[in-house]
Amino acid sequence: MVTQKSTRAVGLGRVLIAVYALLALAATGRSVFQITTQFSEAPLAYTLSALSAVVYIVATVALIAPGQGWYAVAWATISFELVGVLIIGLVTVLDPELFPHDTVWSFFGRGYGFVPLVLPVLGILWLRRQGRATRAAGGTGAEGAGADGSPRDPGTTR
Repeated sequence: MVTQKSTRAVGLGRVLIAVYALLALAATGRSVFQITTQFSEAPLAYTLSALSAVVYIVATVALIAPGQGWYAVAWATISFELVGVLIIGLVTVLDPELFPHDTVWSFFGRGYGFVPLVLPVLGILWLRRQGRATRAAGGTGAEGAGADGSPRDPGTTR
């Protein structure tokens, strides 16, 4: 049996994963506290904070785990995160009354130093770079298969 190792967890990828893990912990702690102590004050905002925590947890795992499936999950969660930050950020800027309390993504992540706005952009750039590097090295990218016919992705080596 051959063990797959994720090449997404090397170099700058480790820093990206560490920041995702930190945001996962922060968003989870925030949402658990808010939901258990203040949910009736702003249920939509606190539910969105919990959703962002789940997104950060799944993105962290997807960036660490090897395989084509996890590569696709990383793309999906990070893309969803970017869309969420942009939509919630824009709504909170245009109509702050809709969110009486902040979410992780309010005002484009202002409460977190705008990291929630910058992080998905960096994540997408990192995933694209990983795909290009694999294709340039003669790999097949996320769509193809390895020499033995097994699935390959830009974040996996054998």
